[in-house]
Amino acid sequence: MLRVEMLSTGEEVLHGQIVDTNAAWLANYLFEQGLPMTSRETVGDSLDELVSVLKERSHIADVLIVNGGLGPTSDDLSAQAAAIACGVELVEDADWIATMEAFFAQRGRPMAVSNRKQAQIPANAEVLDNPVGTACGFSLTLNRCQIFFTPGVPSEFKVMVEQQIVPRLHKKHPSLEAPLCLRLTTFGRGESDLANELDQMVLPAGVTLGYRSSSPIIELKVTGPRSQEVAMHKAFERVREVAGESTIFEGFGCLPARLAEHLLEQGLRLSVSESFTGGLLNWRLQSADVPLAAGELLPDDAEPSPEKSLESILARAQQLAEKNQVQLALAVGAMSGEELSLALHTPAGTSGLTIRYTASRHALALRQETIAMVAMDMLRRYLNGWDPVADYPWLERVAKA
Repeated sequence: MLRVEMLSTGEEVLHGQIVDTNAAWLANYLFEQGLPMTSRETVGDSLDELVSVLKERSHIADVLIVNGGLGPTSDDLSAQAAAIACGVELVEDADWIATMEAFFAQRGRPMAVSNRKQAQIPANAEVLDNPVGTACGFSLTLNRCQIFFTPGVPSEFKVMVEQQIVPRLHKKHPSLEAPLCLRLTTFGRGESDLANELDQMVLPAGVTLGYRSSSPIIELKVTGPRSQEVAMHKAFERVREVAGESTIFEGFGCLPARLAEHLLEQGLRLSVSESFTGGLLNWRLQSADVPLAAGELLPDDAEPSPEKSLESILARAQQLAEKNQVQLALAVGAMSGEELSLALHTPAGTSGLTIRYTASRHALALRQETIAMVAMDMLRRYLNGWDPVADYPWLERVAKA
């Protein structure tokens, strides 16, 4: 098995001052390309540490992708560390100097002297083109390892990986193929609940069942070699069966996008009224191009007493649909104590529920995200021809209408 590793660099990455989105993107992209990452590591802007790690990993990894440290400032140390690790000098690449000068000239700006540093690469390295920035990448071989050095700017990094690095790896390792991954995403059931029914399932050789919990949703994945495709689809049928009505979509995407597809196909429009979710529901739907007729945001203290909350929210959903002359309306009430009501108006009538959601369980942002998902799930269930009000084992239902 090809051992592919990543080395992220930079104090801001090491200390969590920025999120390493490049690492997450690379891991997923390489997996899809049949080059799954074996491990990854992060080091700060220390020349000695960088040299040490490069030497160490060069005896273990087949491929190492180094990210960051190719800029024009004094703390950009990747090229220097690579040269020291290889025992060679840094040399200035005249072609890249010309490329940078043209880059700045096209933008009507002079090239700073400090930018010349970005054309300095180890003498044994090959330049990797960067069509969207000034930092060239480069590749070299150290001991058993092919090492690629890439810029930290995400847009530049992704282009270099897609256009320069992965094609080279596929050419060198033509037998590698992307694994098959069958996935679905659920809402409403806990991870342990799903695992209790799925973990005893017998899987084909080389096939794994994975869970990814990202509250409030859970993704289930069956992953394996394409040679097992028929058996994997059979196993995935069992996953579908267990997930049942909690499956909100299959493959990639998101629930709002799937709702948009269904609403547009059926020629339906939606209005939304929110209190507790603070505009999150409207934003999620609008971002996915859901056909919205109107949206309103009410203060989170605009609700009547708990015993009248469900009655009030049912009326609000119906009035919203009538006011905007739409077939569908979703209403999310305010939090009254630890209780909150939601309602969905449809041509068949108005449905709703009141739930108890203890504030100490989760932070406000996650509670808002969860309630927005409950509202969208009501709409999804209606569009599927089911009762819009589901039973969520981890949310206590106080009332239903």
